Amino acid sequence: MRDDLHHVAELPDQVRRVVSLVPSLTEAIAATRPELLVGATDWCTHPADLAVTRVRGTKNPDLNAIAQLAPDLVVANHEENRKLDVQRLRDRGITVWVTRIDTVDDALTSLRRLFTGPLATPYVPWLDEAEGVWSAPPRLPALTVALPIWRRPWMWVGPDTYIDDVLRRLGLRNVVTAPRYPHLDLADVMGLRPDLVLLPDEPYAFSSEDGPDALGSTHSVLVPGRALSWYGPAMVGAREDLERRIAATGVWAR
Repeated sequence: MRDDLHHVAELPDQVRRVVSLVPSLTEAIAATRPELLVGATDWCTHPADLAVTRVRGTKNPDLNAIAQLAPDLVVANHEENRKLDVQRLRDRGITVWVTRIDTVDDALTSLRRLFTGPLATPYVPWLDEAEGVWSAPPRLPALTVALPIWRRPWMWVGPDTYIDDVLRRLGLRNVVTAPRYPHLDLADVMGLRPDLVLLPDEPYAFSSEDGPDALGSTHSVLVPGRALSWYGPAMVGAREDLERRIAATGVWAR
């Protein structure tokens, strides 16, 4: 089998032990094949009662702890995890399956490949439901928006990212055109005159004080980062949650 980056994954006839280095994928596996999970990062917060060995963070996993768990498979992501750590695990003879997810369609395809491939799950109800949820046409007014992910310094969501595609599918237009996650001065982004700024609670925990304090008269709304960026079971309720919060602002496109 080949992962999303076309790397050959040498697997046993049946995968029985999995370590996940991606919070979204941890939740997806826990909701589908919980008996397989033996390790996850400290950032894997869903489900809340997940009882597995913790292997530190997504960017600094404890490679020795992972090796001691003797996993049949480690699940990673090209953006969340460092290429160096993936290679070091492979050098130890550990099979790593790397996902690449830059759009909603990527998420649905990648998750289906994971569960019909190495994790051999014939039926994934939440995945079918998520596909139906995100296939619906936009329902929000055509607002222009900006979405920071960090404040010191200011970093923003740009094109070629999963979050940007989520915004597009909601009917919103991102005013930031620099790719991926550019560092841009707040004044420069506000100069693009977005109708609304979305303030997520992760990775930077924006609060209600951040809007009036930094954005002046520009409207802002707090949104859950999990709804914006977690692919997996969170996708099922994410759209309705985001639509409800944005619609409640009463902001309409200029």
